[in-house]
Amino acid sequence: MTETQHQHRSDRASILQASGLSKTFGKTKAVIDASFDVNRGEIFVVMGLSGSGKSTLIRMLNGLLEPTSGSVTVAGTTISGLPAAKLRDVRKRSVSMVFQHFALLPHRTVIDNVAYGLEIQGVAKAERLERANTIIRLVGLDGRQNSLPSQLSGGMQQRVGLGRALASDTDILLMDEAFSALDPLIRREMQEQLIELQSELGKTIIFITHDLNEAMFLGDRIAVMRDGRIVQIGTPEEILTDPANDYVAQFVQDVDRARVLTAASVMEPARSVVTVTAGPRAALRTMRDLQSQATFVLGRDRTFAGVVRDRDVLRQVKRGETDLRSILLDDATTVTSDVVISELVELSVGSDLPIAVLDDKKRLIGVIPRVTLLAALGNVSTTTGEIPVTETIATITVGEMTDTLLDPTLEGAGR
Repeated sequence: MTETQHQHRSDRASILQASGLSKTFGKTKAVIDASFDVNRGEIFVVMGLSGSGKSTLIRMLNGLLEPTSGSVTVAGTTISGLPAAKLRDVRKRSVSMVFQHFALLPHRTVIDNVAYGLEIQGVAKAERLERANTIIRLVGLDGRQNSLPSQLSGGMQQRVGLGRALASDTDILLMDEAFSALDPLIRREMQEQLIELQSELGKTIIFITHDLNEAMFLGDRIAVMRDGRIVQIGTPEEILTDPANDYVAQFVQDVDRARVLTAASVMEPARSVVTVTAGPRAALRTMRDLQSQATFVLGRDRTFAGVVRDRDVLRQVKRGETDLRSILLDDATTVTSDVVISELVELSVGSDLPIAVLDDKKRLIGVIPRVTLLAALGNVSTTTGEIPVTETIATITVGEMTDTLLDPTLEGAGR
C-alpha cells in the first residue's frame, strides 16, 4: 500500500469510535481498555497472534458481543447497550461482516447468496437481483450467477461472501480472518481485489488478521494487539520503522521491508542542487565542493528541470557560456514519494545518479542514493560517523575544477 493511496482512502472523518473497550469471560480478560477511531474510507487492520483478543474485539464492534465496559459508536449511534431491534437496524444500515469460512447458504445460488442481505432489508426482488448482478461482476464472478457454493472453489466462495457484504451497501465492512483459509496465491489475489474494490467503492473496512505481511499490504493503519491490549496503532511504515516496544520490533523483523517502505521514508535531502538561472560557475562550484559528477537543476518554482554533468559544465565555463539549459539532460530517474522501494531497485541499478523524488507538482523533495536504498533494504544505517556518503563520484578532479574557476583568463573567474 502506497502513501498516496493511504491519503486518498481516508478523509480523516471518523465513522467508528471504540472507547475503553474491555471484555471479560469469567476470569479471563479477552480485551483490555481498547480505544481507537476508524476513519471513513480507510482499511483499518487489527493484527495479533491467536489469543490476542482481535476476534473478540471485532465482535464488540458490531454488537455480537456486549462489552464488559466501554462503548462503541457507529456512524453516530452508540451501539453498546442498544435494544436488539435498534441494533439490528444499525447492522442493516451500517455494518456488514465477511467471515473466514464463507458462511454461504449451500442451497442458494451465487446470485441469491449475494442478494440475501438485500432480501433481509426488504428490497424488491427485481432491484436486489440487479444490484447483486452488478456486485457479482465487480468481484469477478460474472457467469457464475446460477452456480451453487459446492460448485465453486474456495477463492470463488470467498468472493461470494465479499459480494454479499458489498451488496448490502453498508458503510462499514468487518472482515474476520476473511482470507486465512485460502491458498497463498488465491489469498494474494483476494487481497489485491479487496484494495481495488475499496478504491472503487470507498468502503470503510476493519480487517482482522494474524498475518503481518497481509496487514502491511492492506492496512492504511494497523492496530497491533497482544494479550488483549492494543500495543501500537500506526501506518505500516510507522510500525515498521518505529516499533513501540520490543514485542512489535520482534514481530516486524521478518517483514519484507521492500514492499512496505516508500521513497518518502528513505529519501534524503538533495545536496547537489542549483537553479537553472544560477549558471555553470555555480553548478561547477557545487559539484567541486560536494565532489559530485552531476547536479540536479531546478526551475524558479523549484520544479525539476533535469541534470547537468561535471564535464559538460566544465566545458561551458571554459567557453564562457552562461546558460545551463543548453546542457540539461533528462537521464535522471524520477519517482513520486509513494513508490515502494521494491520498485526502485532496478531503477537504481540502471542509473549512476541518485533517484530524484518529486511531489505532485514536479518539485524535487529528496533523493535516494544507491547506498541509501541498499541500507534501507538491509535495515542498516548509512552513517559511518567519519566519511559522508556522496551522491555520485566526480569524474573530474577537484583541482581541475578549482583551477578552472580561478583561471583569470575566463569570464567570471574567482566567482
